[in-house]
Amino acid sequence: MKKIISINVNGIRSAYNKGLFSWLNTQEPDIVCIQELKCNIEDLPPELINWNGYYSHFHPAQKKGYSGVAIYAKNKPDNIVIGLNNQEIDSEGRYLQFDYADFSVVSLYLPSGSSGEDKQQKKFRFMDFYQPLLYNKLNSGREYIICGDWNIAHREIDLKNWKGNLKNSGFLPEERQWIGDLIKCGFVDGWRNLYPEEPGYTWWSNRGQAYAKDVGWRIDYQMLTPSIAKTLKHAEIFKQIKFSDHAPLIMKYAF
Repeated sequence: MKKIISINVNGIRSAYNKGLFSWLNTQEPDIVCIQELKCNIEDLPPELINWNGYYSHFHPAQKKGYSGVAIYAKNKPDNIVIGLNNQEIDSEGRYLQFDYADFSVVSLYLPSGSSGEDKQQKKFRFMDFYQPLLYNKLNSGREYIICGDWNIAHREIDLKNWKGNLKNSGFLPEERQWIGDLIKCGFVDGWRNLYPEEPGYTWWSNRGQAYAKDVGWRIDYQMLTPSIAKTLKHAEIFKQIKFSDHAPLIMKYAF
């Protein structure tokens, strides 16, 4: 059984101070995928680089205090892929992949388009560039677990106030279709596949007591190639402790 946890930490040092890594110790995950480091490697506390004997790799953004992804793993990968060979994407630290003998795991952080039209266009450029790469993964014969903050809620069940967000970034028709097209082509949305009727919110606005009232969005996913999806046995969202504006997404696989 493999346990894989994905979380957007909204600043790894902030999440560390809120007890994230103490909690992770209790979980004993095989792999942890982290998004939104907001930290350069030289500014990381040493205990986060060498945490608990895990092998770690960090792909921070060039801009300080912004974006960035990381993966912690009990077992050292056979190969590491840093970035997507796209300057705009890679300068912001949005993609990291660990390859093992029988599968690959990805920590992915799609841009948010909520702060302006220029950001939304950047998000669309990412989506346009990444989509054929995703289809290539499906046809490669290799198994993938793509963890991360996709910054898109796919269906009405995936956010509380869907009617009020039909024209907002994260729930735009073309964003929703993009996720839908991936699923039509063969990718499996792990949470929704296991729990068709459970909303599964993973992110809450800091405004208006959204967290307390559970007015959330499900924008964090573990997207799976079909064969590895068949091994998914359990999924949960951990809300008992708030480490960031996102909650950890925990999945267990029988392989």
